[in-house]
Amino acid sequence: MERARLKLEDSMCALRIIARRGSNGALVGGLFAVVSIDRFFRTTPIPMRPSSLFSFHAFARAVCLLASLTFIGFAAAFERPMSEIAREQYAFAAQQYAGMLKRMDGDATRLPRTVDKGEFRAVGPRDWTSGFFPGSLWLLYEHTGETRWREAAEDYTKRVESIQHFTGHHDVGFMLGCSYGEGLRLAGTPEWRAVLVQGARSLATRYQPKVGLIRSWDAKEWKYPVIIDNMMNLELLWFAYRETGETQFRDIAISHADKTLKNHFRPDGSSFHLLDYDPETGEVIKRQTVQGAADDSAWARGQSWGLTGYATMARLTGEARYLEQARTIAKFLLSHPRLPEDGVPYWDYDAPEIPDAPRDASAAAVMAVGLLELSDQVTADEASIYRAMAEKQLRSLSSPAYRATLNENGNFLLMHSVGHKSVGAEVDAPLNYADYYFLKALARYLTPRVPAKAVY
Repeated sequence: MERARLKLEDSMCALRIIARRGSNGALVGGLFAVVSIDRFFRTTPIPMRPSSLFSFHAFARAVCLLASLTFIGFAAAFERPMSEIAREQYAFAAQQYAGMLKRMDGDATRLPRTVDKGEFRAVGPRDWTSGFFPGSLWLLYEHTGETRWREAAEDYTKRVESIQHFTGHHDVGFMLGCSYGEGLRLAGTPEWRAVLVQGARSLATRYQPKVGLIRSWDAKEWKYPVIIDNMMNLELLWFAYRETGETQFRDIAISHADKTLKNHFRPDGSSFHLLDYDPETGEVIKRQTVQGAADDSAWARGQSWGLTGYATMARLTGEARYLEQARTIAKFLLSHPRLPEDGVPYWDYDAPEIPDAPRDASAAAVMAVGLLELSDQVTADEASIYRAMAEKQLRSLSSPAYRATLNENGNFLLMHSVGHKSVGAEVDAPLNYADYYFLKALARYLTPRVPAKAVY
């Protein structure tokens, strides 16, 4: 009987462990407890009178199985619904960003970017991140309907108006799409269409037919650099195509997506960060991962850019090859042995300092948006896998482990992102694009099924 008691205690311990863990993994853990308890009663002899009219084993197994299943039900019931979490996060964002607006009082031209090494940093319109804070303000307006957020969003959006004529790098899609694009979607201001179309024309000047790709940077270190982030700028071109009917915008977007698909990815579905091309022949000169741990590593945010970029292009174009590429990237990410349990990646999936490597909340937020975008385009069974991971990531980002305390963190929402670790910039820091994609993912989770081919 002592052996039986010890085995029963081992089985019940499974339930206690799950209870301490809370609702995360409750279903899987509860099933483990069911199996453990059932195994105990099937394998442990317990004295009973031969004249018993029923089997004590069968009775006890039934009682414990019922108790375990009840526990699973309670665990699921006590898990806070995502709608409640989203409302809470938007309420916090309103308070935190009210403080941000006060912080920016007297500065009529710049936009918040980060807190790096303890110093709050705001940037001008030509910084590649300039569109994200206006985008977050538009998402707050969408969620609350409050005029103050629309007025603030319009103010900060107009600060990047000059970018429609900017040709200095490829991030015009980020800079205008997240500001004017969100504003057009939510406010419908007609003249903003012209700003977006002109921005697409400026972006298109960086395309060279011999290469078939949009050049990312003009740095002298490379001849014709193209980074995976560039996939996120193609939506601006598609908007211009839909708006004007000019096929050059469509053709550039398709060519860029196709050449990136062909050259940027490894057999396992991961991508390099940067490819340098010969501008005369269009041939690949070298493949690098500039912001990652090594050239052959999987830089976390880069993987998220690729996922979201191809999922978006699949929806806009209806092309099966882009959908398949997004699924391939998702498979790489979801099955990666070094993706932490909470769904928030290390800054690089191959970082040598894992498990002590910094996490990147921005990579998780962008990945969640990509998974939700992808989930709208696949079967219900497959979609449930993607939505489950996105939900896990959003729950993690909403927790005290990643979400800031009110009036701290420079009035940004999320802590623990990584900008460019290789040069020691914005490591374990808040970032405006982490905030934007966090709010965007919450909105996408609550309102799935973005209309096919809808832009911004």
